[in-house]
Amino acid sequence: MFYRETGVFRESYAADMALFPVPLDRWGVLVLLLFACLGIPYLTSQYWMGSLIIPFLIFALSALGLNFLTGYAGQLSLGHAAFMGVGAYGAVILYARYAIPLLPSLLGGGVLAAAVGALFGLPALRIKGFYLAVSTLAAQFVIEWVITHVKWIGGGVFATIDTPPLRIGGWLLDTPAEKYYLTLAIVVGLTIFAKNLVRSRVGRAWMAIRDRDIAAEIMGISLFRYKLLAFAVSSFYAGVAGGLMSFTYYAAANIEEFNLLLSFRVLGMIIIGGMGSVLGSYLGAGFIVLLPIFINQVLVALGKIAGRLVTTDLLANTEFMVFGALIVFFLIAEPLGLARLWQTLKNYLRLWPFPY
Repeated sequence: MFYRETGVFRESYAADMALFPVPLDRWGVLVLLLFACLGIPYLTSQYWMGSLIIPFLIFALSALGLNFLTGYAGQLSLGHAAFMGVGAYGAVILYARYAIPLLPSLLGGGVLAAAVGALFGLPALRIKGFYLAVSTLAAQFVIEWVITHVKWIGGGVFATIDTPPLRIGGWLLDTPAEKYYLTLAIVVGLTIFAKNLVRSRVGRAWMAIRDRDIAAEIMGISLFRYKLLAFAVSSFYAGVAGGLMSFTYYAAANIEEFNLLLSFRVLGMIIIGGMGSVLGSYLGAGFIVLLPIFINQVLVALGKIAGRLVTTDLLANTEFMVFGALIVFFLIAEPLGLARLWQTLKNYLRLWPFPY
């Protein structure tokens, strides 16, 4: 193997293609994983683990799926929550009605969501931009209507299916810590796969289509194949996230939880976190999960100072107003989101005290 010396850096093709080429990143990820596995279950309460950390992981996985489609392939989707619903109902039906083991049920829900996503992704072969957004918005309403009105799927008037106790072999998952470990394992595995996928030929083809689809087609990239693949992979991740949400968070599949507002929230996660970035999916999900808590604490403090100014309407709508304002801010000030800010800060600290 041939190496090229550049100052004090030793470079090679293998090192350049490593999953984490910078040693600091490798050590940082290792420490983060150790903290997630050994620190969080012992440093946080059962309530925080069940109501904050598990949904953060699930939303990060869902945002990662949408990032494939919108951030990497450049195809806008407003129906992502509907594909989460397909995965949720598919996984719960396989597990509760047909006694399929838990992990295959989750993967089965993801596969069903991928098939539905590819079906609704067919219009992307002819339309794009605003018209594609309207097409995926229609998918949101169609899927919600089907799940609600087809009794075999939704199970009744409220379209809710309760999940039975979770078991993997003889292991009963009945505590937030055990559900957290299940969620963490699946999310980490799919994140590693995603990290490799976006660096592969498929990821490069998606980015070529995003940047200039006509030029990509001239170079021999099949728009039909890679656009459909983007919808399928994105919907698969959404389906697995929906299944995890039903199993480890809500303990039921309920279509009301996978509404249009959730689609906008996931889209906001990748806009704020950073489109075209695996890290951005996590940063955006963490930001959006923590945002309501921060706003609530600020409003509580303001209520103690000026109680009459903090009305019920203000409490109910402040989160949406701040959320919308942040999306506009990041679109104007930093289109690449928090991931770009983190990269800039990391590069600055790496060269400090001689950043220029």
